[in-house]
Amino acid sequence: MGTYHVAYDAILVTILVFLVPKVVTDDADPVPSDKSLLSTWFAKNVGPASGRTGLDPALAIAESRPPKIIYVKQDGSGDFKTIGDAIKSVPRLNPYRIIISIAGGNYVEKLLVDHYQTFVTLYGDPNDIPVISFNGDAWTYGTTHSGTLTVEATADYFMAVNLKIVNTTPRPDGRLMAQALAMRVSGKNGAYYNVEMHGFQDTLCDDAGHHLFKDCYIQGTVDFIFGNSKSLYLNTELHVLEGTTQADVITAHANDDPNADLGFSFVHCSVTGNSTKTYLGRTWRSHPKVIFSYTQMGHVVHPLGWSSLSRPNYAKTAYFAEFKNRGPGAAPDQRASYVKKLSDADAKPFITLSHINASTWLLPPPKL
Repeated sequence: MGTYHVAYDAILVTILVFLVPKVVTDDADPVPSDKSLLSTWFAKNVGPASGRTGLDPALAIAESRPPKIIYVKQDGSGDFKTIGDAIKSVPRLNPYRIIISIAGGNYVEKLLVDHYQTFVTLYGDPNDIPVISFNGDAWTYGTTHSGTLTVEATADYFMAVNLKIVNTTPRPDGRLMAQALAMRVSGKNGAYYNVEMHGFQDTLCDDAGHHLFKDCYIQGTVDFIFGNSKSLYLNTELHVLEGTTQADVITAHANDDPNADLGFSFVHCSVTGNSTKTYLGRTWRSHPKVIFSYTQMGHVVHPLGWSSLSRPNYAKTAYFAEFKNRGPGAAPDQRASYVKKLSDADAKPFITLSHINASTWLLPPPKL
């Protein structure tokens, strides 16, 4: 793509901003406390790129023309038979949206969205959701490279829709290096809609960047959501499987920088499972930040809620907080002393789209 064409497209985007009615994304509009209003609230605040103001310039250009669609069908009737080959066809520094449309089926593949493969969407058939699986563990690949799907740093503006991603490595049984990721996501500004992630230890490495997980399902045993990102989880089920350790842990936020603006925020989620000794998070690093709001918590959650047993000295610097959670596992009077109970004003930054600076990049899932 020549410099002239990119410059021309930038001018075209500027013209369209003035011609198309403006759609304002309100980062400060808090998520409603009534979960039944969540879909309406989201549609109101996250509109399509057309007419949006304030989008990142590169994203505005990328969305300024219809996307290129690449079809993956195992029967050979599409452009590719495998998802991996379709991803490899995307050039680095791709300036426009490319949607890889994936037909139903079981795909045994280890997928990598490489550095600088920008504006990529993996879109599964909503009526026959494809299953992507691979048997990769830390012993063979190292923890951070064991994932069935990896989205590298600078693979920016990635989106995944209607996918089931599985790491088929067996449940940890005391063996060394049993960590096994379903996904590691590191690209800046990524959105995940209706994506299931199945694993045991370290299922999702939410590694770095701003991310949204909406209407998802994440399953695991220990530290099954970990990393150092700033992410918002909406209407996502966190399903805890009985582990082999003394406790099961959902989150292990990896921040060590007291000045970093990072953290996991869970809003209108649910905590389910068959364990009775689950902690919402633990002090893996010195300055973790995890907040649960409006979340339905089953008996799976331990009354203390959070754990500092691994590093008790970090309890003083951890930011673990809760706001108006519900269910038998929401026991505010029994929580550990270092857990913050948020007021409406305290909670607002974590229950708005501003938590992930959504007005500059977040788009709804495409419609194919």
